[in-house]
Amino acid sequence: MTTASLDTGVGPLLRGWRERRRLSQLELALRADSSARHISFIETGRSRPSEPMILKLAEHLEIPVRDRNALLLAAGYAPHYSETSLGDPAMGALREGIERLLRGYEPYPAVVVDGCYNVLAANEGILMLLEGLPEHLLTPPLNAMRLTLHPQGMAPRIRNLAEWRGHLLVQMERQIAHLRSESLRALYEEVAAYPVASAVPEDRAAPAAGNGAGRPPEDGPDHPYFALPLQIEHDGRVLSFVSSISTFNTPMDVTVSELAIETFLPADAETVAYLGRRGR
Repeated sequence: MTTASLDTGVGPLLRGWRERRRLSQLELALRADSSARHISFIETGRSRPSEPMILKLAEHLEIPVRDRNALLLAAGYAPHYSETSLGDPAMGALREGIERLLRGYEPYPAVVVDGCYNVLAANEGILMLLEGLPEHLLTPPLNAMRLTLHPQGMAPRIRNLAEWRGHLLVQMERQIAHLRSESLRALYEEVAAYPVASAVPEDRAAPAAGNGAGRPPEDGPDHPYFALPLQIEHDGRVLSFVSSISTFNTPMDVTVSELAIETFLPADAETVAYLGRRGR
């Protein structure tokens, strides 16, 4: 994902992150219990920061774990955070916990992705939404953004595609602003360039799963949603979900720091009832 040239120097790298966070040298110094003079000396190369100082500044600048290792390398120190494959035996407990969480959330959809939205694990609820997609989109490695926004993917089934697509693109833009990931930027440019799938023709509009659940978004639901829903056609009806994303607190491994678990909660009683019947 993110890489840094070792000859860039830790000072310019820290200055770049500070400017990205829109902090002055004085503001950063106050947060890190240092002085603006010392921060200036570090950024200009007049002072070599200690390893603890780099980690402290990285913490206050909210620098991703992967890039903290890059800072340490640029300063001549060894990486502080390991990067362990999710398939490594050492990750057994984590994998088991994730798998238990995904199974426990069924019949509702849940998926685990990495920092570039590559799908690492998914439950039966997600597989249900992917039914009928072309094989070339389902060939590993699966990517959640491609599956959702590709004109041959889920996009034509999403009844409020304009709103949901806009939500996803803004989400990626925020991540790109916070991170320095060229691969994430490349993915954003790819999916943003996809032609927008046309709206569902009126003659094949899905019937309601219950009272009003199948209405197009412009008609408005019979009840207000508490968050922007994903409204997607499945098996002749429209299902509505709201999503939440969970990450791990204080990760000590690069791989773990980039994992995200997205769960989809039914947004109306009709979706709850349909998934309950399907689950049984």
